[in-house]
Amino acid sequence: MGQTTHEFMVGNGQLRLETGEIAKQASGAVMINCGGLTLLVAATASPEPREGADFFPLMVDFEERMYAAGRFPGGFFKREGRPSEDAILIGRRIDRTLRPVFPKNFHNDVQIVITTLSHDLVAPTDVMGIIGASAALGISCIPFPKLVAAVRIGFLDGEFIVNPSTEQAAASQMNLLVSGTRDYVNMIENESAEVPEDMVLEGMRRATDEIKRIISEIEAFIAKVGTPEKMDISEPVHDEKLFAQVKALVDEALKDIIPSDSKADLYGAVSKVKKEACAKVLADNPDADPMRLAAYADKSVGSYMREFVIKNNIRVDGRGSEEIRPISGRTSLLPRVHGSALFTRGQTQVLSAVTLGSFADRQRIDSLMLEAHKRFIHHYNFPPYSVGEVRFMRGPGRRDIGHGALAEHALMPALPTDADFPYSIRVVSEVTESNASSSMASVCAGCMALMDAGVPMIRPVAGISTGLIYESDDKFVLLSDLSGFEDFNGDMDFKVAGTELGITAIQLDVKIEGLTLEIVEKTLERARVGRMYILRQMEEIIAAPREELSQYAPMLMMLKINPDQIGMVIGPSGKNIKKLEAETGADVEIDDDGTVYFSGVDHDGVKRAYEIVRAMTMEIEKDMVFEGKVVSVVPFGAFIELVPGRDGLLHISNVADHRIERVEDYLKVGDTLRVRVREVDDNGKVNLLRDDIEYTKPTGPREGAPRRDSGSRPPRRDDRSGGGRPPRR
Repeated sequence: MGQTTHEFMVGNGQLRLETGEIAKQASGAVMINCGGLTLLVAATASPEPREGADFFPLMVDFEERMYAAGRFPGGFFKREGRPSEDAILIGRRIDRTLRPVFPKNFHNDVQIVITTLSHDLVAPTDVMGIIGASAALGISCIPFPKLVAAVRIGFLDGEFIVNPSTEQAAASQMNLLVSGTRDYVNMIENESAEVPEDMVLEGMRRATDEIKRIISEIEAFIAKVGTPEKMDISEPVHDEKLFAQVKALVDEALKDIIPSDSKADLYGAVSKVKKEACAKVLADNPDADPMRLAAYADKSVGSYMREFVIKNNIRVDGRGSEEIRPISGRTSLLPRVHGSALFTRGQTQVLSAVTLGSFADRQRIDSLMLEAHKRFIHHYNFPPYSVGEVRFMRGPGRRDIGHGALAEHALMPALPTDADFPYSIRVVSEVTESNASSSMASVCAGCMALMDAGVPMIRPVAGISTGLIYESDDKFVLLSDLSGFEDFNGDMDFKVAGTELGITAIQLDVKIEGLTLEIVEKTLERARVGRMYILRQMEEIIAAPREELSQYAPMLMMLKINPDQIGMVIGPSGKNIKKLEAETGADVEIDDDGTVYFSGVDHDGVKRAYEIVRAMTMEIEKDMVFEGKVVSVVPFGAFIELVPGRDGLLHISNVADHRIERVEDYLKVGDTLRVRVREVDDNGKVNLLRDDIEYTKPTGPREGAPRRDSGSRPPRRDDRSGGGRPPRR
């Protein structure tokens, strides 16, 4: 097969698909180019199904290469190591788009590797990765019944933008990623600034129109390449008689168990029912495969749950479809942290803790897409005890990183601006108990912990997850506040977070092919109603941010100075800033734009450091008063340090309230005295008066002194009235 290319427009950019030249041993490989972005997408499948697998073993790896942007990797080895958080999140988006489309009984290992070969930091990498993966699967031998595509929608200056650049997306009021097939939406991620539901829905409508057009272009590309012969999918061996026996036993036993409002009781009872049903059928059919019977039992439980909900409009835990589990919580439960909150919703519980820090505590981001400092961080931890399990704990997994990022995006629009609250902020959410939707519980707990820490949140943020039992586009049941049993046996996990004014974050996962926009619209409205209810419950726990920060939190102040003054504040070899930190105990950091950050646990020291730098950099004017220190004594006066790096001249005639002969008789280096600015001359030199004495104006010649005409005395060489040190000879 020779090289094949196909070009079409995506947003404002020209996209080109290529195949036939590179990575020819993969099952399907596509080079996707858009502007300065080049991705190599390779799809490979194992020839045989994974033995004993009852799931689809899909792996999606998004590989960043720093050379793609002409940069060296950070660190000692100068080689890419573990994936960045951005790479993990992009890989998850691609995985969640592709996974629902594969045949349900396809159990071969499939790996999709997306490698970034060139990047102009403009085109949306995740969108291009999804399009490339769809094209690579389409030209491969891997079964992939329906093509998918993706589009990112922004909203900037009152207009929707298709596939905004990285810079446009950062400034956009809404950053919406939508993926799906020609007929359905199957993956959504959204970060937005409290946008209403109708705006999100309109963005999705525009996205689905673009998705259909892109899929048509991918189909045209596949037609040029040639339709490949797909791998055979071995149909699972099914014994309808055995299945009917197992299902009858399971259904009869579940009638006495469901509904049940206890997760432990429900799971324990269901497990017992499945074992007993399999044992009874196996006793009557000794040649039956125990693993197949176990699969029949699992399928029977899921089928019973779905039929029960559809028929009765009552859920397995006894709730109505719109009912939210009981909510409780409290704040300030951890005495030494800067803010803490416990949020409990049914059998899902999250403990969040807030740490406030200085500019130095900001996280440095060194990924392919971004090189910056991150002010707000949310970390999510899901220990095994939260679901009563025992397993190794080896750091955060892809799920933990994804849930942490979702809650981070949900909370960020409600945070105060850097200018209003210059602290670095870290929230850690510990899932202490889980029965589904722990990510949305971490949004609620994180918000309350931030308010407990005294962070002046613009508005409270809450989140809720909605599930789905789907029979057809016209026959389905939405489930507010999804439970674990419903998540496992249901068809959707639609997470929506926001404030009373609008949505701040969305994440959608589905197990079916996708959702119609009508189902999406109903889900957004159901989530809005649930979010309002949860916000009212949170308000009863903590109604507003604390007026004061914790006594254990560092004080942080910020001052904006002219960048030209940075060198003066720092001083030669850092002399001024080192002296300032030593005297006040505060940490002082200066950004290149002239922003000065003062931080420390000694609040008085921080305030003093702030006032000193403010004085150093402000415009000194007549009649300002300073508590100065004598730094030099000369025959014609003394130089007084007003603030570090700035001094003025106290002339000998103004040292005392009477005439003196020697300055050294009245002042010595190190003395402190209160001085007032007499004048600032055209050269910026400062002349001072003492503010702690009253000067007496002579009324006549001194006793015994010869009378002399006022204009006849020649000036003395050391009688200088101008400020500044004398020139060296």
